[in-house]
Amino acid sequence: MAVVAHNEEDVKLLARLMRAEAEGDGQLGMLMVGNVGINRIRGNCLDFKGLRSIRQMVFQSPGGFEAIQKGYFYQRAREEDMRLARNVIRGWRYHPATNCLWFFRPAGACPAQWFNQWNTGRYKSHCFYAPSRSDCPRVY
Repeated sequence: MAVVAHNEEDVKLLARLMRAEAEGDGQLGMLMVGNVGINRIRGNCLDFKGLRSIRQMVFQSPGGFEAIQKGYFYQRAREEDMRLARNVIRGWRYHPATNCLWFFRPAGACPAQWFNQWNTGRYKSHCFYAPSRSDCPRVY
C-alpha cells in the first residue's frame, strides 16, 4: 500500500530523481534519497509545508534538489529505478535516512548538525539529517 498518492508518471519522476542524486551510491543510496523525498511529502513540516505530491516535492524551489538542474535528471527512467521508487512509495525505509528530510555530500566528514538538524549517519558519499520529533512528528 502506498504512503503517498501517485501515478505512473510520479513513479518515473521519483526514479529519475533517485538515480540523478545517488546512482554513484548504488541502489541502497538511491533508496535513501527516495526516503528523504517521500518524508518531505509525508512530513508537511518545516521547509516542506504544503507539499502534497511527488511532482511538487521534486521541483520545489527554493529548497529542492540540485539534480533537477542537471541534464542527467532528464533522461528516461529505467525499469530497475522505477522498482526502487515503488518501494519507497510503499513506505519502505532505510537507515540512516529513515526519518530524514535532508541529505548532502560533504567534502569530508559529516558535520554533527546541518542547518540545525542532527546527523543520523552517512551512507557512502551522503550524510543524512533528520528533524526533531517535535518539529516534524509525521516522519516518525
